[in-house]
Amino acid sequence: MKILGIIVLVAAFLITLALGAQNQIMVNFDYLIAQGEFQLSTLLGTAFGAGFVIGWVICGTLYLKARFAKNRLMKKVTKQQQELDQLRAKPIKE
Repeated sequence: MKILGIIVLVAAFLITLALGAQNQIMVNFDYLIAQGEFQLSTLLGTAFGAGFVIGWVICGTLYLKARFAKNRLMKKVTKQQQELDQLRAKPIKE
C-alpha cells in the first residue's frame, strides 16, 4: 500500500513538472488584496505545493488525534484490567 502511495505521489510530481515546463506564459493573478503577474508554471507549482502541505497538515492532525485517543483508551483498559484482576484475587466470603 505504501508503494502505491509513493507511485501516485511521484506521478503527480512528474505531471506537475511537465505542465510547468510547457506553461511559460505570463498571467495576471488577482488575490485578496492585490494583483500580480506570474508565470503560469510558478502559479501551478505554488498551488500544487500549497495543496500538498495543507493536505499533510490535515491528515497529520487527524492521525495525531486518533493516536492520542488510542493511547488514552489503552490506559483505561489497562487500569480496568488491573481492577478486575484485584477483584478476582479477593477470596469470596460466605
